[in-house]
Amino acid sequence: MRTQGTERENQGVGAAAKNVAEHASAIFRLELELAAMELKRKVVSLGLGIGLGIGAAIFMLFMLGFMFATIAAALALVLPTWAALLIVTGMLLGAAGLLGILAIGRIKRGTPPVPEQAIREAKLTTEALKSDGRTA
Repeated sequence: MRTQGTERENQGVGAAAKNVAEHASAIFRLELELAAMELKRKVVSLGLGIGLGIGAAIFMLFMLGFMFATIAAALALVLPTWAALLIVTGMLLGAAGLLGILAIGRIKRGTPPVPEQAIREAKLTTEALKSDGRTA
């Protein structure tokens, strides 16, 4: 039986549920906004870090060039300039060759890029499941 008191209670519960849903929605929106702001701040920081890292790499490249020029100039004190430059060029060629050989070895070791151990384990697991626990 409906009375004025039960109708007010039903409206109170409905209004409270609506109020809770609105608050939950507002909290969810605020959390999304906070996450977006935090992500934006981190992306800006990451971008700035990457830019500074690239700048440092460029300066290191120039430093390396000047280091080899210094070595050539020091050798030129006791050798003709062309011989000093030839020696430094040979050093660079040797370093590049060594790095190239090491790179080829690593590339050969990594190809083909197939997870052989994981495939082997998956096959063993499949066989174990198919055997239903029976030993062969």
